[in-house]
Amino acid sequence: ASITTEELIKEIKILNKIPNMCGIIVQLPLPKSIDKRAILDSINPRLDVDCLGISASEKFYKNYDSRTDLVYPTALACMALLDSLGLSLKGKIIVVLGQGELVGRPTAELLHSRGLTYLAIDSKTENKERLLQQADVIISGIGKGKYITGNMIKQGAVLIDAGTSESDGGIVGDVDLESVRNVAGYVSPVPGGVGPVTVAMLLNNVLTVAKRHALTDIARFCRLFSIGNSF
Repeated sequence: ASITTEELIKEIKILNKIPNMCGIIVQLPLPKSIDKRAILDSINPRLDVDCLGISASEKFYKNYDSRTDLVYPTALACMALLDSLGLSLKGKIIVVLGQGELVGRPTAELLHSRGLTYLAIDSKTENKERLLQQADVIISGIGKGKYITGNMIKQGAVLIDAGTSESDGGIVGDVDLESVRNVAGYVSPVPGGVGPVTVAMLLNNVLTVAKRHALTDIARFCRLFSIGNSF
């Protein structure tokens, strides 16, 4: 690609100004010659459906409203899969494995917003194995292929696998599916689990932006109607 960071930012700023634009996505990874952070931060936060720009991220962590705000799609997908199981999570031991930008940290924030208690585990956490063995629910996004095995979890544990890595020319998750098959109560497969739901949640963010536009248009029409009736 011959485009420069400055040229790409200019194009994004043009898109930012298009009326009724419902989302802007930057397909990663970008060429090494492009400043990824500058590009992501140039997206209007109201159109940042991936939530990768600093402004959109700060909005999510500081003043998140589940009814109107954009959410990290992968984190929302993890929660959607949990919701689909119909389990009561109150009082459950929930472990979030990994504190990355796309999965661990935002998923932990969504759990917190629901009043749920969780344990956040990263590379510096001591006694990781013991904590995992006690967990009723494990949400993993560390990107270490087949890291979680059957002897690391309790019987009936729920595993939401949002990690991906390459292995023997294919894609595997953080969970060793064969190893946990007779132990886990539920495990989301990789591929075919969190990934497709993430796409759906990304489109849900697009729909959220579209609804904002619709409400704005309705409000504008009502103001015009009111002004027209005043004559």
